[in-house]
Amino acid sequence: MYIFSALPTLTLGAAATARAVPTVRQSGTTVITTCANSGDAALTFDDGPYIYEKDIVDTLDAAGAKGTFFLIDNILYAYNHSHQLASHTWSHPYLTQISADQMALQKTVGVVPAFLRPPYGSTNDQVTAVASARGYSALVVWNFDSNDWAGASATAVNSAYDNIAAQHPDSIITLNHETIEQTAHTTLTHAIETLQAAGYNLVTVAECMGVDPYQSIGEPSTRDSTWTC
Repeated sequence: MYIFSALPTLTLGAAATARAVPTVRQSGTTVITTCANSGDAALTFDDGPYIYEKDIVDTLDAAGAKGTFFLIDNILYAYNHSHQLASHTWSHPYLTQISADQMALQKTVGVVPAFLRPPYGSTNDQVTAVASARGYSALVVWNFDSNDWAGASATAVNSAYDNIAAQHPDSIITLNHETIEQTAHTTLTHAIETLQAAGYNLVTVAECMGVDPYQSIGEPSTRDSTWTC
């Protein structure tokens, strides 16, 4: 992990209920809940990196699927396997340190993400304005919540994927968490198989929107004393 001094934080206003249904607001930065491309589904994973991240990436790779990882820390394995990295802010409370994750990803991986997922899907006009000023093209929320964060059983999560596939919306952006062992080792395989069987292309959020995933791509910085991983 790359350690740096604290940066100014931005308050999201009134506390939202954990995992509340996201509210779409208008601003210079687009707030998206679905894909622009019909027939696409984007499997997204929050709160990484975690010990199950490699297993998730390997499962996606084996199925020819792509994922998008919204990070609260730095990560390299998923990037090297051509999955998308995006920001989930450096810390997960209702304070967003939007500069922090940009700096860390640029230093450790060499990329500046173009997508941001606000914790709990909470947005307001101030957040979207600051995200726009930082160059983010989109705040990414979702139109399908696996409820893995709430302790839903594997049976319940699998059933939820069965239901969304049967409903067959034009496109899907999912919410999953790479910190959940069940997601990594049980339900992800079912989700991939179910969505692919329903005819969805499992792509990154950037691919499903038809835009670039990063503001810039370069080389990682040279490791120094500020790195602890």
